[in-house]
Amino acid sequence: MRSVNFPKLRPWGGALAIILAGATAQAEPQHGIAMYGDPALPPDFVALPHVNPDAPKGGKIVFAESGSFDSLHPVIRKGGAPWQLRFMLFESLMGRSYDEPFTLYGLLAESVETGPNREWVEFTLREEAKFSDGSPVTIEDVMWSYETLGTKGHARYQGAWGKVETMEQTGPRSVRFTFNTVDFELPLIMGLRPILKKAQWEGKDFEASGIDVLPIGSSPYTIGDFEPGRYLELTRNPDYWGKDVPFMQGQANFDTIRFDYYGDGDVVFEAFKAGEASTHREGNAAKWATQFNFPAVEKGDVVLSTIPHQRPTGITGFVMNTRRDVFNDIRVRDAMMHAFNFEFINQTLNGGTQPRIESFYDNSVLGMEAGAPATGRVAEFLQPFAADLPDEVMAGYALPVSDGSERNRANIGRAMELMEAAGWTIQDGKMKNAAGELFTFEIVLSLSATETRQIVDIYTAALDRIGIQPTITTVDSAQYKERTKAFDFDMAYYRRGLSLSPGNEQRLYWGSEQANEEGSRNWMGVQSPAIDGMIEQMLTADSQDDFRAATKALDRILSSSRFVIPIWYSNISRIAHSKDIHFPERLPMYGDWLGFQPEVWWHEE
Repeated sequence: MRSVNFPKLRPWGGALAIILAGATAQAEPQHGIAMYGDPALPPDFVALPHVNPDAPKGGKIVFAESGSFDSLHPVIRKGGAPWQLRFMLFESLMGRSYDEPFTLYGLLAESVETGPNREWVEFTLREEAKFSDGSPVTIEDVMWSYETLGTKGHARYQGAWGKVETMEQTGPRSVRFTFNTVDFELPLIMGLRPILKKAQWEGKDFEASGIDVLPIGSSPYTIGDFEPGRYLELTRNPDYWGKDVPFMQGQANFDTIRFDYYGDGDVVFEAFKAGEASTHREGNAAKWATQFNFPAVEKGDVVLSTIPHQRPTGITGFVMNTRRDVFNDIRVRDAMMHAFNFEFINQTLNGGTQPRIESFYDNSVLGMEAGAPATGRVAEFLQPFAADLPDEVMAGYALPVSDGSERNRANIGRAMELMEAAGWTIQDGKMKNAAGELFTFEIVLSLSATETRQIVDIYTAALDRIGIQPTITTVDSAQYKERTKAFDFDMAYYRRGLSLSPGNEQRLYWGSEQANEEGSRNWMGVQSPAIDGMIEQMLTADSQDDFRAATKALDRILSSSRFVIPIWYSNISRIAHSKDIHFPERLPMYGDWLGFQPEVWWHEE
């Protein structure tokens, strides 16, 4: 393992200032930082554009949650802490505006500056920053937080920490991180780490899970009343230090945020109908259309709101494991996609209302144009790899479309042609190869995925018409997690959310190094120099145009390679909520995403 040099905290003095003056002359402190280009908001902005800066403070919002919790320590590997605590208990040096693809503005930090090639980043703390107990947030707290999270915290913090060559104090309230690799995203990632209070953890086991220690953060909320497995309350701190910080205007408006825990999704919905919760998100379009006519809605006490967004669709559907012989031929994978009658399935289960995912980055400025040839910078990036890629990467790829009937005659015919080209034909009513071996595979599903099973039942009925009878195995959620971690499946239900600012996580999703790492997110097992190359282009692009071109090129490769049979997505979020809680008219680019509810909502009767 590579040794990383982390100098001890050292006092800042005049001599050091003189030494650093020349090195930093080319850099200037900024109020914010964007992945590409400049932040949209000027240095003197007074509030984010998608908030109501005049929102009243007070009231309560109650969430009904499925599951439970046994820990209040959300930044370590062990235990099951409420996921919201990671975002609502601690603050970071910078805060993210969800009305821009990837831009940060000062939160705990008053300024940020970087080297000419972003080989380092430096943050300067606000002098007034304080923890909820009133003690000041210091550079010592910051440096301790970064090193502790990077070495003892959850795995999500370790990747970026491994790219830090040095961390050093450069002023009474400043810290600099110098990187050991070229990665333009790193300065932003480093700005988003939670800052903890060092003194709280002295003499304690930081890696121990539990509820005995209530972590101290600097956010507007502290942990209030709770009972493991039943409820948790967050209480707004009336002495919150950052009430005048521009980034925080119009945010953190509720006095109390409560999470009540129930057994499963059905119970959660019933609790909301009974008035036990203030808000409920609904992902099922058919259910939204047919089951949200209960009395509270009809009386106007519950409001049904739809929130549009400009986020990429990501990919949701059925992934084919190319580590298995059955799916390592693209012609077979293409046949499986032709046999999947999306139009009929969508009509049967959703009344035809749901749009289909056309590519991994569909519904966004980063998505490929379905069926259109690669042009411009996209084509330039792809050209060195073109000979080893499916023809459609350059020529244009679009998903098979059926006539909507159950027979799906044309696509079934094409599926049979593709199987024959791959060496499989129907013999005695069964799909077999020249040696008489049967073509079959296993689809692994979670027991709780009722809708997914309905899709698979319709799909397997279509496959049966071409002599293919897959085995459907349903397991509980724990077994499903273990089997997919071990890549112990031929086909499985798969979902990967993607953002408008894709970065290092792309290597985790489909990078070659992850293909044979058990537990990785590269479920399809792809090892492609072209994919690795496009990810590298994304991470080192020096302009927004090149970044978008590299992402569109990546989208083309992933989609044309037929790794996943995509289903539908929602270009809106559906939120049913009490008439007494409200959100701003101006919606952020990310829509109903992190940073939206409850952050910018408020209570007003």
